Amino acid sequence: MTTTVWLVPHTHWDREWYEPFQRFRLRLVDLMDDVVARAEAEPDFRFTMDGQMAAVNDYLEVRPEQTERVRALVARGQLAIGPWRVLMDEFLCSGETMIRNLEVGMADACRLGPVMPIGYLPDMFGHCAQMPQILRHVGIEQAVVYRGVPAEVDHHEFWWRSPDGTGIRTEFLANSYGNAADVFGSGAAGARLEARLRTQSSAYAADFLAMYGTDHAAPLPSLMAEVAELQAVEAGPRVTVATLSEYLAEPRTPQEQLRTVDGELRSHGRANILPGVLSVRWQLKEAMARTERLLTRWAEPFAALYLPTLPSHYLSMAWRRVIDSSCHDSVTGCGVDETAVQVLARLQEGEHAAQAVRDRALTLAAATAPAGSLVVANPLPTERDDVVDVTVPVPEHWGAVGFELPGGRLVAAQEISRPATQLAREAVRSADLPRLMHRVHDRELFGLQVRDIEIDAPGRRVTFRLADHGDPDFDAIAAEARLQEAAEAAETDGPGAMWKVVTADEPRRRLAAAVPVPPLGWTSVRVAQLTATTPTAPTAPADAAGPASATGRPGIRQGERVLDNGLLQVRVDDDGTLTVTADGVTLRGVGRLVDGGDPGDSYNYAPPSGDVLVSTPTAVSVAPLGSEGPVTGALRVDRRYELPTASSLAGRSHTTEPTAVSMHVELRAGEPFVRLRLDWLNVTRDHRLRLHVPTAEPATVSHAQGQLAVVQRGRTAEAGPVGEYPIPTFPAERFVDAGGVAVLLGRTVEYEVVDSPDGGTEIAVTALRSIGYLSRNVHPYRSEPAGPQLPTPDAQAVGPCHLSLAVMPHRGSWAAAEVAEAAEAYLHPVVVTRGAGAAGGPLPSVEGLSLVGAGVQLVSLRRRSDTDTAVEVRLVNTSDQPTVAALGSDAVPVRSAARVDGLGRELEQLPTAEGAARIPLRPWEIAAVRVDVAAPLTR
Repeated sequence: MTTTVWLVPHTHWDREWYEPFQRFRLRLVDLMDDVVARAEAEPDFRFTMDGQMAAVNDYLEVRPEQTERVRALVARGQLAIGPWRVLMDEFLCSGETMIRNLEVGMADACRLGPVMPIGYLPDMFGHCAQMPQILRHVGIEQAVVYRGVPAEVDHHEFWWRSPDGTGIRTEFLANSYGNAADVFGSGAAGARLEARLRTQSSAYAADFLAMYGTDHAAPLPSLMAEVAELQAVEAGPRVTVATLSEYLAEPRTPQEQLRTVDGELRSHGRANILPGVLSVRWQLKEAMARTERLLTRWAEPFAALYLPTLPSHYLSMAWRRVIDSSCHDSVTGCGVDETAVQVLARLQEGEHAAQAVRDRALTLAAATAPAGSLVVANPLPTERDDVVDVTVPVPEHWGAVGFELPGGRLVAAQEISRPATQLAREAVRSADLPRLMHRVHDRELFGLQVRDIEIDAPGRRVTFRLADHGDPDFDAIAAEARLQEAAEAAETDGPGAMWKVVTADEPRRRLAAAVPVPPLGWTSVRVAQLTATTPTAPTAPADAAGPASATGRPGIRQGERVLDNGLLQVRVDDDGTLTVTADGVTLRGVGRLVDGGDPGDSYNYAPPSGDVLVSTPTAVSVAPLGSEGPVTGALRVDRRYELPTASSLAGRSHTTEPTAVSMHVELRAGEPFVRLRLDWLNVTRDHRLRLHVPTAEPATVSHAQGQLAVVQRGRTAEAGPVGEYPIPTFPAERFVDAGGVAVLLGRTVEYEVVDSPDGGTEIAVTALRSIGYLSRNVHPYRSEPAGPQLPTPDAQAVGPCHLSLAVMPHRGSWAAAEVAEAAEAYLHPVVVTRGAGAAGGPLPSVEGLSLVGAGVQLVSLRRRSDTDTAVEVRLVNTSDQPTVAALGSDAVPVRSAARVDGLGRELEQLPTAEGAARIPLRPWEIAAVRVDVAAPLTR
């Protein structure tokens, strides 16, 4: 018998789930009203507010008059709040989003009193490998977890260690966060508690943690009275009502006696981890990844480096939208349709805010570049050549063209197409000619500017001449008067005379070029005519395959079914899959699609009995896109499949619906991977569509990058007695690598390494899970419901769908092949905008802050406030070797630097030399550095 029962009253508050946010919030107000009143009336009462500040803030927004009463309870230790803003899903948001989650949550909590110094993680569907280091990064030294803990853990405490070696004391909620939820209120609390101790205390020694609470539940009014009755029984257990902070105030087991568990916690052995949430409602995953990248790699860095006034409140608003959407019942998509609609709208708000900040910074860049030029901005902290694909005005009589760079050097451009100049043609009665000017807003028409209006009275023809830059002297009133005169003159020849009205653009060409761009800065280019004597970039070696690229690397050779850039060859086979060859490695069957039934729910995949897999298309066609050239080549592969209309647990329907899948295949000069984009219209229900990529050699393990680490996984998942089938599908945020091939990812996906038909292995990436229920009461892969059985028709994802990724064959390990570096470039393309300065001026180029180091990746770069002139940079060493990062350069020198923690608190000064701060990094270490940049970057 344990001597002390630590009873922790709490609630687990799902902010939005099987009801949308505002419906749940009214229940939250009732709960918190009761908690506040109870705590004031009963000084020994304690309550832990689920480790997340969102619920507290949501309450106080409705009950602002309660703020001081809540503050008093926090100060007395009766109410434990923080440290998170929300309880996120750790695999469906980035590591940076989780750090900002802590930053926002702790700041909000501090405004009310002491922060609960515990990484409370009660209901996440598994835990990422770097969580111990993330918590230590902000000064938290203990964690509490439930799902994902391996079966080998048989004690309530263990030592959880990140890949860099950072460890954290971790409390395991071995019997969930509601192991004492039903003890009180029955009149037999003592007997129930004794029974609970007999069945659950094996993991404990002298103390027992009793979590009294569950989802959206308030403590019973009789709680403290029933506890007093238990205390009056001398032979009974001693019950101490406490917060989690009080329970964990003193460690109970010396660290050297604790079992060490390394890396991520994704075991099915002790609790359900519900892996199907990784791929349901793909739109939420896409929006999350896109918005996170916009914020961390565009809006914040370019605002910090270039905007004289930082829109800090706007950035904070965008971050809150992202953080709130990362909740474990939000971005996961395991709520009702109304919840998913709100989450997507919230992410889109964050995305639009990030776009606005990025574009404000690029407006300053555009103002430095002459009109008619293009500004090319680079979000990477290293110099790079990246492909721009732009449609620009080019005089009709020009032959070959390229782009002039700052300093006068030219790079050749590849012509992709020439858009038609005639945008519209119509017949208009003469009396209606003046009304044509009603279409013109100032000088804007068809998204362009009116340069001139030509009136050919004898030919009864009016031509609107448009251009990027209109005539500043254009007078709309005078133009309307001219059209009125033409109409009146035409009426003398008879009523109803008809005129031809043509809207014509200036000649344009769609061009692609590889442009060199400085780190975290921009360059400017303008189109230029090439002649036989025009000096351009060096040509490719004589033995290189394909035309020369602008960088001297082999260009693209393109045929009806073949692309070749000298590094990689892609051939479209008869079944619409690809044969990809690189460095002696050949992959056959890349892009094979396999569709199977999935009558599961938003939490777990479920195959029907006697599943019918569809992998053979009924029709295939291939079309070249453009022609071969020095920069890029592309093909479109169209495949048609007959897919069963629906599925149930009994099987798939005999009726089918045609589904056409278009795959855009692109090679670029110098890139060691082939880019793929799949687009299709989903018209069937209850199914799972996966894209398969064969491995170069049979794979027994996979490596996946996500949440600031690369994690190795086997091909099996640990089973347990909890009743969830251990399906070996796993999350990948940036790439997955196995058996000599990497798949670079545009969004977080679910993948599995599976056996291939030829006896090898394949990486199966889930493109779509189409399901119709939040949770099913009867599920072949889960013995108990994960939530209420509610219909979710929108989760069938009927309508347009897409998936973007890249395939990279390689020799050796993912690290030796620089797969992480390739993913970084793939995910962060340059952005192009138009120059807006004085015409004919010089072409500027501006270099930003540089970051170099083997294995080092930029995580975020920002200024913390409007008044803060220093820049804070977070970086990570994505390798298992120590390294040194250099931050700064001769062009943008760093005057002083200091390591800081995740909350910006200084840890130590760093040495600087030759304009750069030197930052030693352990393998897989996350570090934050505060630097004082010596000169304005907009000089």
